[in-house]
Amino acid sequence: MLMDTHQVLEFVDKVVYAKTGKRLNDLQRGIIEGTLKQQKYAEIADTYRLTQGHVKDVGYELLQMLSDTFGEPVEKGNLKSVLERQDNLNISFGNNNVIGYINVCSDRPTATPDESQPPTPDLRRDKYLAKIETIAKLRQFGLSDEQIAESLGLTLEEVKQVDKAL
Repeated sequence: MLMDTHQVLEFVDKVVYAKTGKRLNDLQRGIIEGTLKQQKYAEIADTYRLTQGHVKDVGYELLQMLSDTFGEPVEKGNLKSVLERQDNLNISFGNNNVIGYINVCSDRPTATPDESQPPTPDLRRDKYLAKIETIAKLRQFGLSDEQIAESLGLTLEEVKQVDKAL
């Protein structure tokens, strides 16, 4: 699923809201967007007609909040990689500001089992359990069943069956 800048900001906002009960304000959204585009605080400040010091202070508080939210240190230099680790969210800011895709539990070819080797765990069961966990997590982030089905390459019925499995 392709995500534009607005959708990534909504993703972060939903995660922050779920953790803190607070929504991102316009400046915080601008700092995240600017940071992902590798802008300096001075450039972000010019956009919002604020002082660089104020934007830097808000940015520091925002990075602390994101660190608490994501459970790992978040700094200007690692924001993109932290976000990419969240449900395999791939972020790429090019000239058109399109943000990559979500790819969860992709189906990759598996090798033919070697009968001379000891049996391996049931990979289909593990993959199924991973999809159930992923669906539950995506629902927590506020995605609809239709969005989840599209993101995971599942049918809508498969996503809805997860309720029955739980």
